[in-house]
Amino acid sequence: MTSGNQPKVVVIGLDCAEPALVFEQFRGRLPNLERLMARGVWGRLRSCDPPITVPAWSVMMSSKDPGTLGIYGFRNRSDHSYDKMAFATGAAVREPRVWEHLGRAGKRVVLLGVPGTYPPRPVNGLMVACFLTPSIESNYTYPPELKEEIARVVHPYMVDCPDFRTEDKKRLLGDIYRMTEKRFTLARHFLLTKPWDFFMMVEMGTDRIHHAFWKFTDPTHSRYEKGNPWENVIRDYYVYVDGQIGQVLEQVPRDASVLVVSDHGAKAMDGGICINEWLIQQGYLVLKGDYPKGPTRFAELPVDWARTRAWSEGGYYARVFLNVQGREPQGVIRPPEYEAFRDRLAREIEAIPDDRGRPIGTRVLKPEQLYRKVNGVAPDLFAYFGGLRWRSVGTVGLRTVQTFENDTGPDDANHAEEGIFILAGPGVSAGQAWPTRQIMDIAPTVLRLFGLEVPADMQGEAFPLPAVGKVV
Repeated sequence: MTSGNQPKVVVIGLDCAEPALVFEQFRGRLPNLERLMARGVWGRLRSCDPPITVPAWSVMMSSKDPGTLGIYGFRNRSDHSYDKMAFATGAAVREPRVWEHLGRAGKRVVLLGVPGTYPPRPVNGLMVACFLTPSIESNYTYPPELKEEIARVVHPYMVDCPDFRTEDKKRLLGDIYRMTEKRFTLARHFLLTKPWDFFMMVEMGTDRIHHAFWKFTDPTHSRYEKGNPWENVIRDYYVYVDGQIGQVLEQVPRDASVLVVSDHGAKAMDGGICINEWLIQQGYLVLKGDYPKGPTRFAELPVDWARTRAWSEGGYYARVFLNVQGREPQGVIRPPEYEAFRDRLAREIEAIPDDRGRPIGTRVLKPEQLYRKVNGVAPDLFAYFGGLRWRSVGTVGLRTVQTFENDTGPDDANHAEEGIFILAGPGVSAGQAWPTRQIMDIAPTVLRLFGLEVPADMQGEAFPLPAVGKVV
């Protein structure tokens, strides 16, 4: 089966797929990925800052950095008030993504589970929305009637695993496999029954299995126990996904370009830094009344804003916000003092040690250092605790700065700065390991594979490959 000289491109996204696992540890057990590597080029893909699913997939598909998108994580400040935070659904993405460029060029697109696509928008083809879909009872497809077809093929379709931060590992593992089987079954159905030039799917199971089972499989994890019953769970799942990819590729024309990518990687999580506890200890965050009697979410704290200079949100990295006069409602920091205070605070956060007083190698960054422009309401500082081996804990009430309990439920892994890319297809050199590329290179590469001009405002660079057709 060939595509009749009309370019076709397939993108298979594996959220959080870790290069050390794909290219090294499990390589001999992943024959389908290895065949793609033997046919093409492969290497590490530097994620955006922050290396978080939201915004990373939209960064990848728009070739615009998070500052340009104005999206810095799952939840973002809506304005400079203290209590307005909004989830970054697909409605927050205002820059065109690659499938919109393709649609305008007359290309038919099929999109399945790509983060940043709920609520669904009209496309020149079809769209099944991402893991942020509240439930399959909602309108999660374009066209809307597509959900009826999905119900006939894989009912009930799973947009994500429910309650994936759980100690019920047996139930979760079954859910991960069921979700993955349904997604790949639906992918094969679309490839066989729908017209398409560009097909893209993203599987979330790789992310969920890392967060749930990393400590059982990684000898460098502080809680790893050799010989535990879950020791090979991540390996076996990667083998399963590789098999599913092989079945998908059987439905793809031999002369199609195939791109396998991940938005970031994974690494062991050593613990958490209770950033708001630390800010309270330093006198930068002040509460009204008594200290909480138990763990309390930041949104529920009685903050004395007239005396508070800084606060933070938890997550895989820390977003630190400053209380600035003329910007926040009860701002304390005078604008002429802003930069000096921000620099001092960054140095102090970088010096926070582990539970034994040892340095952990934290990096603190400013948004204007990272991005071409800074849209929306960005954090004043980003903190990657311990090179992202420690997460940020926003809860107050633990009476400690260092903790080994996650305030959002069991979680063994943090995100790593590098994901993967594998590209095989017409004109691609065979079996070459490439130097690290960056995540914003993917969208211009897809356009180049179609022989389409890359918009001047895309921030990445197309892979150095010959275009399939004449650039138009």
